Amino acid sequence: MAWKTLDEMDLNGKRVLTRVDINVPMKDGVVTDATRIERIKPTIDSIFAAGGTPVLLAHYDRPKGKVVPEMSLRHIVSKLEEVLGRSVTFVETLDAADVAAAAEGSIVLIENTRFHPGEEKNDPALAAEFAALGDIFCNDAFSAAHRAHASTEGLAHLLPACAGRNMEAELKALEAALGQPQRPVVAVVGGAKVSTKLDLLSNLIEKVDYLVIGGGMANTFLAAQGINVGKSLCEHDLTGTAKEIMDKASGAGCEIVLPEDVVVSWEFAANAKNETVANDACPADAMILDAGPAAVAKIVSVFEQSKTLIWNGPLGAFEIEPFNAATNAAAKAAADLTKDGKLVSIAGGGDTVSALNQAGAADDFTYISTAGGAFLEWMEGKTLPGVAALG
Repeated sequence: MAWKTLDEMDLNGKRVLTRVDINVPMKDGVVTDATRIERIKPTIDSIFAAGGTPVLLAHYDRPKGKVVPEMSLRHIVSKLEEVLGRSVTFVETLDAADVAAAAEGSIVLIENTRFHPGEEKNDPALAAEFAALGDIFCNDAFSAAHRAHASTEGLAHLLPACAGRNMEAELKALEAALGQPQRPVVAVVGGAKVSTKLDLLSNLIEKVDYLVIGGGMANTFLAAQGINVGKSLCEHDLTGTAKEIMDKASGAGCEIVLPEDVVVSWEFAANAKNETVANDACPADAMILDAGPAAVAKIVSVFEQSKTLIWNGPLGAFEIEPFNAATNAAAKAAADLTKDGKLVSIAGGGDTVSALNQAGAADDFTYISTAGGAFLEWMEGKTLPGVAALG
């Protein structure tokens, strides 16, 4: 789809209403991870370089349309100033005069959009109030693009609209992954439950050449083949669905890759006693907590045959050693292939970012999305309202 970038807009002397995601983790009033703030810096710098003034719209947490003081964006002003290298004028109201009064060269930050009951209802009146604060709308919050809210979807119809640098990078990466990818394409889908990723699996088998299934999800697929998975996390009521997915994949020319060996243990604890066994040899009183070395070797060989990788979810219980071994080894292999220019690698959603960071592989992936739900819905083939409104 066609959407404009900042480079196609005349920003000189304009107030640029910029929807950002600065919903950062905090503890005791201190920002503990500023990644999302760092991601908006290229957009802010571009707006200033073009002679514009960024007026930031953002949500924080879930105040559900009420003013909740501990969820005020006031708490992150100092971190914004530190990371962005500019002064920030914090504005609590939707009064255009307060925005206009901000010092020249400073960033304007409007209070939490979700303090307004009309935000999550995509209320046209609230969107119009937002629109009155600026001349141009720039959406840089891909992570909120799957929600049709007043500050994402509604506002885009009221002002000349474009994508910010972060949104632009996300959309280009996603287009490279599933829009017009270099083939063969491999997708890694891990995590606990098949039930949360049915739409994702159904969409991917039509679009990829290999589908690697890991984590607790793999147990459900193994059980669907009549394999006893002992006390492993497994959705036995979905084995029929897993069979259907395997049949559809076969018809679509998509090879599903399941672990041929597994690491089992008798307790879910760090450094618990464990054994590596064939996938059909899990003891009745044990549980599968990771993929084994033969499974990893197979996955790596698939990576080596592929040109594009999409990764969502870990291959095992990566939070505790030694059950992070498969995720770490596969992630490292993908990172090395990417570094060597042999693989385009896109990852995102849920635990994926922390798993790849833990593996020391994230920096070498082509693109890591911090978007969570929006990344997943895009992978599921769904239309994202915040993106569609920019077209």
